[in-house]
Amino acid sequence: MKTEAAFRRHLLKCDLRHPPGNEIYRRDNVSVFEVDGSLSLIYCQNICLLAKLFLDHKTLYYDVEPFLFYVLTRNDEGGFHFVGYFSKEKYSAQKYNLSCIMTLPCYQMRGFGRFLIDFSFLLSRREGMMGTPERPLSDLGRIAYLNYWLSAILEHLHETLDPVRPKKVTVKSTRVVLSARFLRKFL
Repeated sequence: MKTEAAFRRHLLKCDLRHPPGNEIYRRDNVSVFEVDGSLSLIYCQNICLLAKLFLDHKTLYYDVEPFLFYVLTRNDEGGFHFVGYFSKEKYSAQKYNLSCIMTLPCYQMRGFGRFLIDFSFLLSRREGMMGTPERPLSDLGRIAYLNYWLSAILEHLHETLDPVRPKKVTVKSTRVVLSARFLRKFL
């Protein structure tokens, strides 16, 4: 809004205080909403256009019907404030769990991008599939996933090698190492 008066008029007329769709996650002051592109067409088109401002490679703006959008918000007494989102195809033959991801610049470097990637893998596990991001990865996507996997591997190694609570190597820890090797092929 150009002026505070315009913003106040907007607040009086607009009664929306959260994204459309279902709130599927809430913890402390963070929520995730699942928004169907075919049910909330204009909203999803608008967040795609917003993403285009920050992502040079973004090509999807209007054909949002085949996608689900997972919108991350920070919550306070004023409502639910948009932080970022990721989208994925409703039915992906290639088993992609993420098509596009964007965090607003003012929220970058705070762990929200990692949270969104982690959330996409959580949804994949709940659906009983491995899941992978759509390829080719953009330069920013490549960096985000490399950082995600490096931190996931380090966290797992820290838990496994903790001298206070020694643990044996398990199938899960082997999968993490194999995932890291697999990841190197694409990065």
